[in-house]
Amino acid sequence: MAPLRPETVTSILQSAVLAPSSHNTQPWHFEVDDQTISLYADRTRALPANDPEDRELTISCGCALMNLRVAAAHGNWAANYELLPNSEDEDLLAVVQLYSTEPSNSSEAELFSAIAHRRTYRKRFAPREVSRSIIEELVQAAAKEQAWLQVIDSEETRQAVAALVAEGDAIQWSNPSWRRELAAWMHPRRRGDGLTVPGLVLPVAQAVVRTFDMGNGVGANDRQLADESPVLAVLGTDGDGVQDWLAAGQALERVLLRAHRNGLQASHLNQPIQLASLRIKLQHLLGRSGFPQLLLRFGFAEEEIPAAPRRRLEDVVG
Repeated sequence: MAPLRPETVTSILQSAVLAPSSHNTQPWHFEVDDQTISLYADRTRALPANDPEDRELTISCGCALMNLRVAAAHGNWAANYELLPNSEDEDLLAVVQLYSTEPSNSSEAELFSAIAHRRTYRKRFAPREVSRSIIEELVQAAAKEQAWLQVIDSEETRQAVAALVAEGDAIQWSNPSWRRELAAWMHPRRRGDGLTVPGLVLPVAQAVVRTFDMGNGVGANDRQLADESPVLAVLGTDGDGVQDWLAAGQALERVLLRAHRNGLQASHLNQPIQLASLRIKLQHLLGRSGFPQLLLRFGFAEEEIPAAPRRRLEDVVG
């Protein structure tokens, strides 16, 4: 079989790198060899204060893998992948073999148009109910990737989860190392990564974040966001190892793309999962076995927002 053409690789990887990532770190690296694309974790872009076990880093790479699969299917390529193929190389997360195939009507191919328009929407959603049929689609999307999505329907549980979000904000913002790390990832848009801040106010914004504990104010706002969101849900897995985190990432991106196909946007409020003591509390509130990996909010966006900046493709492909 002839090697992948450069323009095919470029097209597929341009979609892969549009995946979401913590602090928009984009912690992935790709290598291409004939029909094979290898996905590596780029741990130089890790967040040791926010994500000490690289759990969210791995989930982000799983999201990129899902986008790769979707883009391949859209281009009529079958993508056979193996997770963690080399026990001696912990950075090699997946190897994808691509084979030309007939035009596909697969569930992956139909998600392609959503990749470029998915956003992490951190603002308040429109006060509009999401139908049960759409919610069920999202639940099924997670299950397709060996994960689960549990919607928090009870008002009492929703308020308890929102309280955990606020508690998580208070704990994280009280940690100077966490604040310094957050400030370090505040970048002007031209950098192509990080949390975008206009260049003129960037030094002041970084200094404020590094210096002041704003946990109470941020927590109050995030608590309200959680409580008011039309859908609040936890995405989780039965296990809690690297392979489970990759499954969670693929499930997350499939859910986000399926949500966008139904007119929804989403964002996460992961504070109760990033802190071990709160993760146990959240697990208890859910009343089920397994491990919560992401706390998500879904709804209908009230305005268009720009896409987060992306690094140049040549910087993530070797």
